[in-house]
Amino acid sequence: MARHNPVPKPIHLNLSAFYFFYFAYLGAFAPFFALYLNSVGMTAVEIGMLMALPQLTRIVAPHLWGWLADRSGRRIHIVRLSGAAGTLAFLGVFAGESFALLCVVLFVMMFFWSAALPLVEATTLSHLGDETARYGRIRVWGSVGFIAAVVAVGYLLDFFNPRAVLWVIAGLMACMLLLSCVVAEAPAVPHPGDERTVWHVVRQPAVIAIVAGSALMAMAHGPYYTFYTIHLVDHGYSKSLAGWLWALGVICEIGIFVWMSRLYRAFTLRAILIASTLLAALRFTVIGWGADSVWLLLAAQTLHAASFGSFHAAAIGVIHKLFRGRHQARGQAIYGSLAYGLGGAIGGLASGYAWDGLGAGPTFTLAAGCALLAAIVLWRGLKAVT
Repeated sequence: MARHNPVPKPIHLNLSAFYFFYFAYLGAFAPFFALYLNSVGMTAVEIGMLMALPQLTRIVAPHLWGWLADRSGRRIHIVRLSGAAGTLAFLGVFAGESFALLCVVLFVMMFFWSAALPLVEATTLSHLGDETARYGRIRVWGSVGFIAAVVAVGYLLDFFNPRAVLWVIAGLMACMLLLSCVVAEAPAVPHPGDERTVWHVVRQPAVIAIVAGSALMAMAHGPYYTFYTIHLVDHGYSKSLAGWLWALGVICEIGIFVWMSRLYRAFTLRAILIASTLLAALRFTVIGWGADSVWLLLAAQTLHAASFGSFHAAAIGVIHKLFRGRHQARGQAIYGSLAYGLGGAIGGLASGYAWDGLGAGPTFTLAAGCALLAAIVLWRGLKAVT
């Protein structure tokens, strides 16, 4: 029987708080850790490799965590244990600045922390049941956390050495770990498809299409997440303004999450995904070639609402439709590892080499090309998804 009961308020608040601090951590790490690496003399290729390492761990690690979660039924317990190990591993950044040390630290840290998001996403969707349109109202607090962190750290680094970002990241990880202790478990709801193996589900054309399309979109975001702040600083913008530009994108993303239930009623998931990829291609083209104009950069950042916001929410909706019952955690893990793990790793690595060899404009043009390829894949592969 379909579930229509609203999420109890304490559960809603605890999930929202976890999303807040998880994405606050990303708001400190994604825009500014590369700036720290640049400050200690890393080359563009080394920065690309280090920023891709967390994505590489997401290719394999989430499968382990998803399998353990589906077998044990204790998703949040796994988040707590793996989060504690990941937080301890990150403290290794204070031991030195060598490329080899940072490779080990980032790999181990993200191997453990990669359990968090797919398992919390599966838990959130289990609590929501068939009310998945309400996902955006919980997930929106992650966007608020990202904004708070990216603006605050931007101002912080105008006055302090980039090394200060390491302390901010460590503190936010500790907050995530504490909040995982109050997030309630949500048992998987039995579903008629439970007797099928997860690999039977994976072989469906729609699953292949959403994973491939999402991987291409993650690749498209590689230059953005790795070099956007460096790109802005190279064009003479302050770190605080860079922080506000990051924040503007996420503010627009919040608007999309709030309105997502209305978009679901007005358009199919397939239509939302394709429109998002096309707007992403426009966005990355403008960032690559229009960085001398702050007005063009402002306009490009509003399109983050589409390139990440509506795309992510619609993709999560498709995955939730395709992986039901006891396969939910594995479905989120497969989606996260192949789409954001493999796609993000390729995007980060390739952006480092492209940045060194071609420069900013051509690198972001290649990103736009990946978004256009994603549009074609999703248009052809999701015809049966509404």
